[in-house]
Amino acid sequence: MKWILGAVAVAILAFIGFRYWKGKQSALPEGIVSGNGRLESKLADVAAKEPLRVKQILVNEGDLVKPGQVLVQLDTTTLESSLAEANANLAAMQEKMAVAQAGIVRQKSEIELATIEAERARRLVKQGAGSQRDVDVRTSQLETTRATLAEAEATLKTSKQEIEVARANAQTIQTRIADATLRSPVTGRVLYRLAEPGEVLAPGGPALTLVNLEDVYMEIFLPASEAARVRLGSEARLTVDFEPNRSIPGYVSFVSPEAQFTPKQVETKSEREKLVFRVKLQVPRELASRYVERIKTGIRGVGYVKVDPSAEWPARLQNVITGESASR
Repeated sequence: MKWILGAVAVAILAFIGFRYWKGKQSALPEGIVSGNGRLESKLADVAAKEPLRVKQILVNEGDLVKPGQVLVQLDTTTLESSLAEANANLAAMQEKMAVAQAGIVRQKSEIELATIEAERARRLVKQGAGSQRDVDVRTSQLETTRATLAEAEATLKTSKQEIEVARANAQTIQTRIADATLRSPVTGRVLYRLAEPGEVLAPGGPALTLVNLEDVYMEIFLPASEAARVRLGSEARLTVDFEPNRSIPGYVSFVSPEAQFTPKQVETKSEREKLVFRVKLQVPRELASRYVERIKTGIRGVGYVKVDPSAEWPARLQNVITGESASR
């Protein structure tokens, strides 16, 4: 009986010692604060600018996409017909302008000839070899030709304006056709496929939702006494639950100016702490871009912040993930 009690006592002492050791291991040095959160990333919708039918979707949920990659092709049959009509109208306007330009050249030649004939008629009158009536006829012809030239120049100006309008109309339709090819704005992963071929998207209607894997962060919530010491740009570390012995470097990119009630999913150090401040810990874009194929958002973890720049990270937070290990 005594040896059983002794074994129990030893087990209890071992358990207490283990808990004490674990507590010492997880304790943070002065100048470093922490809060639990989860890895998050901004979302980006791939949406249509105008109501068009989905012709083809080239990706599925979970696919990794790159900036500029074609994701969705919308049906542009109607737009292409409008473009052909606009180009035909533009060609007609250009032909009209060419006719006006040729008319101006002809009218200028006629003005030169009418000017010469009018001057000759005046000389003949002065010499007594011509009549005033002939001078009047020649002068009238010159004025008529000049009026015709002014009319042709006005027609040319109108034609140029019409061409600009027609060209702008064609370019607008061409832009609408280009906008019907939906491309990825970010490096990310397809989170939701919201449309299928044959469906008509409303203006601004999304076809896909992407997770931007280059904009990764963790939001933690700190009580006022700790949040007041946090500064923008402060050094941070992030760990995830499935690999707590490796940390991700980061920095403070946002500190909420207003307190809020503690979210239910957030563990606070004190049950009495009702109001907390939201702090955003950003993963450097260069590091996130190296790990896009491995990043999984929604994973829970812990975020740590240096509120004292002179504080040293504990040993368990010094095993930092770097870009050099991205290929391992």
